[in-house]
Parts: sequence; C-alpha cells; structure tokens
Amino acid sequence: MTQEQPNADDKLFAALSYILWPVAVIVLLSENNKNRPFQRYHAVQALSLGVAILILLLPLICVDVILGQISSLLSRLFFPVFLVPVVFVFWLAYRAYQGEQFEIPYLTEFIKNQGWL
Repeated sequence: MTQEQPNADDKLFAALSYILWPVAVIVLLSENNKNRPFQRYHAVQALSLGVAILILLLPLICVDVILGQISSLLSRLFFPVFLVPVVFVFWLAYRAYQGEQFEIPYLTEFIKNQGWL
C-alpha cells in the first residue's frame, strides 16, 4: 500500500503502537513520525482497535463482576475471554514488526471510510 519499504524504526513504532497505545498517540503527534506512512497507518489502526476492544470488553467486565459476586469460580471460568484480545494484539504487533501493512476486517474499512487513513 505504501511505495517505500518501512525501515527498522517504522516497524518498531508500528509494533509498539498496538501494545502500548500511548506510543500510537506519540506517533500521531510527532512531526517526524506522523509523516511516515507506515507508522501513521499502524498508529491510527492500533488506536481504533484499542477503542473497539474497550467498547467490546466493557459489557464483559460488567458480567464478570456480577459473576464474581455470585461465585468466584464463575468469575475465574470467564477469565480466558479476556486473554483473547491480548493475544490478538500481540499477533498484530508481530505482523507490524515484520513490515506487513495489513487490514483488520471491518475496522480498517471503517477508519478508511471515516477518512482517518
């Protein structure tokens, strides 16, 4: 999608944007970094993913709290659900570090339609 190959800094900032969302904000606010298309693409996508994960997890957190009040065993059984987004984010960070410019189904299309990418 971009014409030039990402350098080592581009790959590092792109990967860190998924794991540490404040890095994505720094990329978008820094003049040097936001002009790098690979970094900007992944920073916008990582922030959007972070918001989407937060929106999806809030109801699950409420259910987990209710289950925890009923029985700590029920709450413990629900815990693996929270690991899925963590594993997914680390997988995306790995792909970004490999220099891939990938699309996340539905999310990337949405942020492109909004004009953010």
